[in-house]
This record gives sequence, C-alpha cells and structure tokens, in this order.
Amino acid sequence: MASSMVAVGLALAAAGFAGRYAMQAMRQLEPQMKQALQSFPKTAFGGGYYRGGFDPKMSKREASLVLGVSPTANRIKIQEAHRRLMILNHPDRGGSPYIAAKINEAKDFLDAKTKK
Repeated sequence: MASSMVAVGLALAAAGFAGRYAMQAMRQLEPQMKQALQSFPKTAFGGGYYRGGFDPKMSKREASLVLGVSPTANRIKIQEAHRRLMILNHPDRGGSPYIAAKINEAKDFLDAKTKK
C-alpha cells in the first residue's frame, strides 16, 4: 500500500515537472510561433473572401467576383462556375433566393459581355 502511494506521488511530481518544462519551453517559442503564423498567406485562413456587399448595378468586376472567374473568362468557364454555384445555392435546396438571383445576374452580365 505504501509503495503504491509513493509511486503515485512520484508520478504526480514527474507530471508537474514535465508541465513546468513545457510551459517554459512554450514561453521561449512564443515569438517564433507568432512570426511563423504571420508568414502564412492570408487566404489560408479565410482572408481571400470578398468583404463587402453587392453594388447597386452589376459590374464586370463584381460579376467575376461572384462567379469566381477571371473578368476575361470564356463562356465555358462562366457556365461551369455558374452551374457549380447554383448547385450549392439553389433556393429549392435551401439556398438563398437573393444569392441565386445575384449568381444568375452575374452569369447573364458576363455572357452578354462575351458575346460582343
């Protein structure tokens, strides 16, 4: 009984010392960790999304941002992007009717620009 109590005491002491060592090591590595996290590109952590609302009138820039294509994309790329987004955002499948309307407006706008 006494030997098991000693073993438990030694295990707790070892865990305490290991925790103390880990905390001291983390304190020394903190500046290096901050620098490493800041060196990551912003898009890796969600910074690549367009922050802002919709313009009152659709522009070529906004239409390409909505569909996620280049402003000079060809008709096939526009149709593929439109299809992919409508599968995800269709109102019949729980998507927003407003977002679906904006996706359709962007496709129509870019299609009209590629015809000319």
